[in-house]
Amino acid sequence: MPARSEDPAEPEPGLDLGSVNWSDLDESVLDEYILGAPREFTRDEVIAAAELDTEEAHRLWRSLGFPDSGPDERVFTRLDVESAKVVATMSQQWLPDAGVREAVARAVAQSMSRLAEWQIGMLAQVVAANVGELRPRGAARLAAEVLPELEQMQSYVWRRHLAATASRWIAGAQQADPGTLRADTWPLSVGFADMVGFTRTTRRRTMDELGEMIGRFGAVTNEVIADGRGRIIKTVGDEVLFVTEHPADAAAIALGLRDRVRIEPSLPQLRIGLAHGMVLTRYGDVYGEVVNLAARLTSEARPDTVLVDREVAGVLSDDPRFDLRRLAPKNTRGYSHLKAWALRGARET
Repeated sequence: MPARSEDPAEPEPGLDLGSVNWSDLDESVLDEYILGAPREFTRDEVIAAAELDTEEAHRLWRSLGFPDSGPDERVFTRLDVESAKVVATMSQQWLPDAGVREAVARAVAQSMSRLAEWQIGMLAQVVAANVGELRPRGAARLAAEVLPELEQMQSYVWRRHLAATASRWIAGAQQADPGTLRADTWPLSVGFADMVGFTRTTRRRTMDELGEMIGRFGAVTNEVIADGRGRIIKTVGDEVLFVTEHPADAAAIALGLRDRVRIEPSLPQLRIGLAHGMVLTRYGDVYGEVVNLAARLTSEARPDTVLVDREVAGVLSDDPRFDLRRLAPKNTRGYSHLKAWALRGARET
């Protein structure tokens, strides 16, 4: 096996960014700088060095979103070796269940893959704005140039979210019945906000206009949901899924989103659904009947309206900030008599 450098945290000699001539930068050098070290190991060498099970190592690699390499391909760096050793240690001490390890790998990979795609796309736009044309290679160069800052920012944001999540978990555990406490099941309010007529709207807009609309939707939803003490679980095209600890916060967010979008000329109206109850939270996503119910309420809501389920309506019935109007039961997929209440602000009545 090739000799490894003493300090795996530092890029290889010759990769000092200040000495790089970007105009003559070779693709392999760029790849090496982003990865932090040259590709010099085969998959079997990495597996042997980390003392991993061969089959599980292949499954974990695929769970991270990458295809298997050939037995003679030297595609791995010394940092891959170090990371594989960390995985081996975690497997023995913290994550003994193979299924859990693979699920964790998938969850991390999905988040990191989306983040990387967004960052390269964003940097490509920066390059295009400065040189007048889209240059993917230039975007990759810029990604390498700002890599230390990106890493520092991502580590900072991750730690802040980790601290916030830990605080929520501790607070919830203190209020829960110890006999029913589970680390992944919590009472939450779940909300969906869906842009009306998104498919039709996209046909009438240029790619630039579509990009502006998606950007504004992301900015508005992030701002309103964060201000309302909520958390965005995910954004899928024209829809955002968010959660809060209390129905009143979810209701305030829903009305805030509706009102904010009304004054955004680039955004279509929203339809929003809210439900409350026990939710399974796993690997950054939420599951269960409450999530399904919120989705169905959203699909049944008329444009520019908010529908809530019985649990949310019961909590908000005595809250002077909100007005609720019970609707006739609805027949929708999976629910033959879906009970729903239309939610408005008290001043709208």
